[in-house]
Amino acid sequence: MCFFTAVGFSVSELTFLLMDSSISSRKWLIRFRTSLLDFVNFTVFLFLDFLDAILCVIYRYIDQFLEGKTTACYCGSRGEERGNADGDGENELSETLYGRRSVFRRIALVGFSGSCKDSEKMNSGSAWNRWSDCGCSSCVDGKENRNQKLYVAAREPPRGRSGKPKENVIFLHGFVSSSSLWTESVFPNLSETQKLNYRLFAVDLLGFGRSPKPRDCFYTMKDHLEKIEESVIHQFGLNSFHLVAHSMGCLIALALAAKYSNSVKSITLVAPPYFPSKDGGAMTVLENLGAKSVWPPLLFGSSVMSWYEHVGRCACFVICRNHRIWEWILRRINPRRVIDLTKHTHHSAWHSMHNVICGGAKLTDGYLDELSRAGVKIYIYHGDQDVVAPIECSYNLKKKAVDATVNTVKNADHQTIILGRERELTQELEYIWANTV
Repeated sequence: MCFFTAVGFSVSELTFLLMDSSISSRKWLIRFRTSLLDFVNFTVFLFLDFLDAILCVIYRYIDQFLEGKTTACYCGSRGEERGNADGDGENELSETLYGRRSVFRRIALVGFSGSCKDSEKMNSGSAWNRWSDCGCSSCVDGKENRNQKLYVAAREPPRGRSGKPKENVIFLHGFVSSSSLWTESVFPNLSETQKLNYRLFAVDLLGFGRSPKPRDCFYTMKDHLEKIEESVIHQFGLNSFHLVAHSMGCLIALALAAKYSNSVKSITLVAPPYFPSKDGGAMTVLENLGAKSVWPPLLFGSSVMSWYEHVGRCACFVICRNHRIWEWILRRINPRRVIDLTKHTHHSAWHSMHNVICGGAKLTDGYLDELSRAGVKIYIYHGDQDVVAPIECSYNLKKKAVDATVNTVKNADHQTIILGRERELTQELEYIWANTV
């Protein structure tokens, strides 16, 4: 210190120099980490682009050999957005199915594979099971009979009790989940009083859990809505109901509520993946929900399954085709854990992701307008650590639905917003139902 003072530095100046040096070092370290992550992201996803292009060709020939015909994919580029003949937005296919960019998409290798005939024609009438899908009863059930209803876990109040009329609650799960999310979290924690007053219906959405997984279906918003109407509202004769939904199920819940705005009593959305219409083009939603990043791992998995059709099919071949093995393992590790997360096919998950989450973004504002006109109350719960659907999604929804109530849950992510706080969430739901006029 005496040396620095002798050469003309005061104590305050020396302190400033040391702090400035420390700040510069931290900035340099942050820039280095950012640059390294960018390099790793570029390298990993460049490799995945190439791998998906190779698998496109490989799967074409394996399908031809094992099934007797090739299965068309979405590697080809379509300049225009496809829709159904009557222009029904809820039945349109998302532009993200064809609009995913790849540096290898235009090379001759992919062009050769992309010459397959259109998948709309390819999948028509395909009732048989694919070699890369599971063949158990719950997975093939309903393939030949598309009118078969969804699986619904219903909990009815005890019979013979008079007094307050029973109220109905419909639960919708999120992407690659099932009704077990609710039957193992909310159902067991319902108070004895509320068990007497509410009929609970937890639905396995079309293509997930124990519900049918037809190959000749594109899992559009309209497909999901029609099945819920048929399997729950009409089947059980519901004249009024509350809605509770998580993640992708929130978008379907808003669509269902808008269609039955005179029947729905309240809507509770947990971690809704909502993007405003001005920013909500399908490709924008895909880039937000499936941002190409290797970190954190949950986001990396989401990006791989969202952007890479054939790599995703490989993952489903290992996980979903062998879901009974994974369920057996999970039961031994944690008997209380939700075990239906692998009960879907690549076809059902792929199309639901693009046609509901991405393609449905442009429809959501219209649903919210209808619900605002009907005066339906919306309650939102979102974790401040959610990296799959950032909490800004709920803040943006609040701007559109000004009467909505947003509840921020500290230190909760996309899953722990429910798992780990089951009793607390159930109490919050009971309060909402009891205080909804």
